[in-house]
Amino acid sequence: MAFWRKKEDEFEAMVELIEQQPGISARDLARQLGVAPSTVTRRLPSIDEAGILLAEDEKGGLWPFGKHR
Repeated sequence: MAFWRKKEDEFEAMVELIEQQPGISARDLARQLGVAPSTVTRRLPSIDEAGILLAEDEKGGLWPFGKHR
């Protein structure tokens, strides 16, 4: 079983916030989720493994893939 399946609810919450607030920083995302910024950073590769593509801008903002401004 892939790691992301064990944490699917947490990953869905992250993706939902990114979709609601495109360009959100990992730090702000972590604050809203109540987790450490390192937790967000550690989960990003697993989200990619799950087939959910995100983009990061030059300032570190996270965007749903294809919706970057």
